[in-house]
Amino acid sequence: MAPAARGLKSLVWQKLKSSIFDDCRKEEEWKIILLDDYTTKLLSMCCKMTDLLAEGITVVENVYKNREPVPHMKAIYFITPTKKSVDGLIDDFITKSSSRYKAAYVYFTDFCPDNLFNKIKSSCAKSIRRCKEINISFFPYESQVFTLNVPDAFYRCYSPTLEKTKDKDAVMQVMAEQIVTLCATLDENPGVRYKSGPSDKASKLAQLVEKNLENYYRTDEKSQIKGKTHSQLLIIDRGFDPVSTVLHELTFQAMAYDLLPIENDTYKEIPKLLKEVSSKRKATEGKLSISALSQLMKKMPHYRKEISRQVVHLNIAEDCMSKFKSNIERLCKAEQDLALGTDAEGQKVKDSMRVLLPVLLNKSHESYDKIRAILLYIFSTNGTTEENLDKLIQNVQIESDSDMIRNWKYLDVPVISSSAAPQHKHPRRDRSSEETFQLSRWTPVIKDVMEDAIENKLDSKDWPYCSQCPPTWNGSGAVSARQKPRASYKDERKSSARLIIFVIGGMTYSEMRSAYEVSQAYKSCEVVIGSTHILTPKRLLDEVKSLSKPKDMVCTKDE
Repeated sequence: MAPAARGLKSLVWQKLKSSIFDDCRKEEEWKIILLDDYTTKLLSMCCKMTDLLAEGITVVENVYKNREPVPHMKAIYFITPTKKSVDGLIDDFITKSSSRYKAAYVYFTDFCPDNLFNKIKSSCAKSIRRCKEINISFFPYESQVFTLNVPDAFYRCYSPTLEKTKDKDAVMQVMAEQIVTLCATLDENPGVRYKSGPSDKASKLAQLVEKNLENYYRTDEKSQIKGKTHSQLLIIDRGFDPVSTVLHELTFQAMAYDLLPIENDTYKEIPKLLKEVSSKRKATEGKLSISALSQLMKKMPHYRKEISRQVVHLNIAEDCMSKFKSNIERLCKAEQDLALGTDAEGQKVKDSMRVLLPVLLNKSHESYDKIRAILLYIFSTNGTTEENLDKLIQNVQIESDSDMIRNWKYLDVPVISSSAAPQHKHPRRDRSSEETFQLSRWTPVIKDVMEDAIENKLDSKDWPYCSQCPPTWNGSGAVSARQKPRASYKDERKSSARLIIFVIGGMTYSEMRSAYEVSQAYKSCEVVIGSTHILTPKRLLDEVKSLSKPKDMVCTKDE
């Protein structure tokens, strides 16, 4: 049984089922599955242990670790085509007499280089029953969100220290191949477009993706050339909307990741079960009978389940609100005024510095928050003078972190106004009629881009195609479909277009949310958004600061 969730997670699981588990299925024969770090994370995102049990998998092991031999069982190796993972496979079958397993079914996430393939052939070919490439090298983070899990791509794409090295070209090629595996999983051959601008990153990546799509569909399993589908893929540089990356977002997901110490999607907190039980006991004022106590104990498993489901979210919300009330609320109004250039009443902000100074003078704000406010001021004025920037940095005493501000120039965002190139800004849609909260008036630019793309309003000079336009990409058709009665999910998506957005160098939670909002509004077009990794404002500032450091001093954390 596949997990109930729709979208990317379900599609990836279905592909793994048909490509791996159905491929080597034999009734009533249990198997072991060997995974590396990447495929462990991939599987955990799209299935549960019960799903693997239903496919005849009895044990899940790490290919890197030493394991007990189970010579009577066959093993599935679902691994990345890397030296470390391939060595783990070879070590299990060095000699026939000492083989850890009866046979190996090997499935690579993507293309296996010749040198590794030849190494397998010469070392343990007789033990291998299958050897296939699955073509999934992205993570289905949510139903309409994917990541490539290459957080160091930000440094490798934007650092000036790598400008004239092959490093940037290498990471671009890897990203292009990964994006193609996403398109293949969606069964799409989209028209590829990019946002033109001062940098050539988006155009370079778009051309590589188009070339790789051509190669993939020329040599796919059916050996048939697949024409362009009714979909578009837009490739965007991270510098196109710096505001959304540093603004405090007040929706639950974005706020939690911004304000709380969440690492690897885990927030460590102590369950409040005992507190709840003790308050129940106090409520009875000491008159708890043995039978009532027995009834309470019977309800405990259900009670615990409810607590874990709801209290965790309540705790996170409480923790967010305590931080918000103590400090963040005051910041948000200033940030919104700077970002939009207008106040909550719609009046134009005449002097951005008057909005900024109270934030900088407030001793209760952290330096990261002050840096974010300075950046919003600089973005709003399209750069400032060197003298003014020096004063701001000294005022806040952030000399050691000044590169968090200055290094935005490497993303082609003007920091010093005199040297600023004209910015290729996306024209903003009029949202004055939309209801918004006073502290959440900003709309990510990417939402405008999504809506303009679906309505066929993107200027082809600003958004050139790398390929022919998809045959029936029709904005007006997409809009009229909003009035259609809802078909089943499968039929609806089969007959409609997809809009795939890829951001080079990280996406924000507010941009991810935009994909769902736009898909909901335009029923005929599903928006899928992806990036190298997911950003939080603090993480982004650290990454921006690292751009001017030498490569060997930069340590990037996995997401």
